[in-house]
Amino acid sequence: MELANIEKLLEKYLDAETTLQEEKMLQEYFTSKNVAPHLQEYSMMFGYFKQSKDETFTQTIQLKPEKTKKNWKWLSVAASVILLFSVFIGNEEYQKHQQRKQFAQIKEALQLVSVNLNKGNEAIYAVSNNLKKGSDAIEHLETYEETVNKVINTVN
Repeated sequence: MELANIEKLLEKYLDAETTLQEEKMLQEYFTSKNVAPHLQEYSMMFGYFKQSKDETFTQTIQLKPEKTKKNWKWLSVAASVILLFSVFIGNEEYQKHQQRKQFAQIKEALQLVSVNLNKGNEAIYAVSNNLKKGSDAIEHLETYEETVNKVINTVN
């Protein structure tokens, strides 16, 4: 085979444009004893290809069982349930908080009313005490008047 033809085929081979028949011709040339000195480096490569072609693997291959697909739909359903549950619990806690807040406001208003009623009660007690003093004074005057009338009647 001509050296120029081999060089063209080798260039085609390195560009991955050769056919199987052309590759076979290159392999025959590079495994023979008549290889040009400047192409000697390729003879080792083609020699390796020829040798490895005859190799076979004799051990058994242990195939891993195919993992079952995980059903991610259940994960989304579980996440949805947890989300709904947390919203429900959060709403319950919010309602309790609102009730406590309203209770505190009502308690404050009732204490204010109580303070004002106590002030009113104190005023009523003061008026009541004054009325009692007045009624005691009137009783005292009535007894004094009776005494004065008795004295006047006895003098007459």
